[in-house]
Amino acid sequence: MVIIGAGPAGLLLGHLLQRDGIDTVIVETRSLEYVQHRVRAGVIEYGIANFLEESGVGTRMRAEGLVHHGIEFRLDGVSHRIALGALYDGRAITVYGQQEVVKDLIAIRLSSGAPLYFEATVTSIEGHTTEHPSVVVATREGDVEITGDYVVGCDGSHGVSSASVPAGVLRRYERVYPFSWLGILAEAPPATEELIYCRHPRGFALYSMRSPTLSRLYLGVSPEETLDQWSDERIWEELTTRLMTDGGASIAQGPIVERAITPMRSVVVAPMRHGRLLLAGDAAHIVPPTGAKGMNLALADVRLLAPALEAGLRGDPRGLDSYSDESLRRVWRAEEFSTYMTQMLHPHPSDDFENGVQLARLRQVVESEDTARALARNYVNLSSL
Repeated sequence: MVIIGAGPAGLLLGHLLQRDGIDTVIVETRSLEYVQHRVRAGVIEYGIANFLEESGVGTRMRAEGLVHHGIEFRLDGVSHRIALGALYDGRAITVYGQQEVVKDLIAIRLSSGAPLYFEATVTSIEGHTTEHPSVVVATREGDVEITGDYVVGCDGSHGVSSASVPAGVLRRYERVYPFSWLGILAEAPPATEELIYCRHPRGFALYSMRSPTLSRLYLGVSPEETLDQWSDERIWEELTTRLMTDGGASIAQGPIVERAITPMRSVVVAPMRHGRLLLAGDAAHIVPPTGAKGMNLALADVRLLAPALEAGLRGDPRGLDSYSDESLRRVWRAEEFSTYMTQMLHPHPSDDFENGVQLARLRQVVESEDTARALARNYVNLSSL
């Protein structure tokens, strides 16, 4: 079986299949160095954390991950704690960076000796509807053709997998939001033990963390803005202004070791299968990160896909036949929640009516226990509901 992409979805799928005696080859366009250090999501849902542990790849996550039983919303200079654990059966999220999950999975893959190729770009996929589809991979030594029983595309929204499907087979649903995120990774101890989401008249802000010494912070900015418009001084000044509470202390600052601007968008590709090509993770769906669902959705795809592939190889196609429909029901639910969180927490640049409605929704979350309970359930465990 050929797996395209060495992100969390592709690596975990390869691990689960190899563990159960199914040979897989994983190919990844980027270098090992790049894949292990690209900073992405950091919030792992309760059920997905359990899934990683049950899969044999959660030991370091349990030892080093930061368990959070609440999040904080800041509005009008006032902090409002959403007690996730108290609102949802004592369950919690785990803050553990996506790159750390990837490192753990790569280490297990390399120790197993199973094929894992970096700087190997799939240039074409052929025979989607045949019994043995194949991929052509460009390597430093030249082109290589690999044939398998199935091909699984875990290569992101710009990868070759979904693009290889004939026109008219897949439908792409997309929404682009009128703001982007300027994200930084800073060598600064977190000033709080829980994530802080802030809606400020100047824009959105998020305070999160990756370790006791690294903070991950975000600013909502215009899609037209570029990094050269944001000096370190300006970034910290804006974060301090947006995150400040009445009488509160300033946030801890430190050297900024990474920065990027990411457009906010939602994408769903349907169906998530064409013949013997299966799509998983960002190859099939993108959610704005406000709801903390991207990596969780990708791993939930794998939780469903791995046993379906194993059954398919034994001659039972039912799991594969239902994979797309079952996954998409969860994906659309995550899109709804992520849209809800994104719109509620980001002031619209030109629609005052929309701002009034979204502020009313946010005030309902912080004032109504029933509304907060629904948010907690979705935030903590949506991918397992």
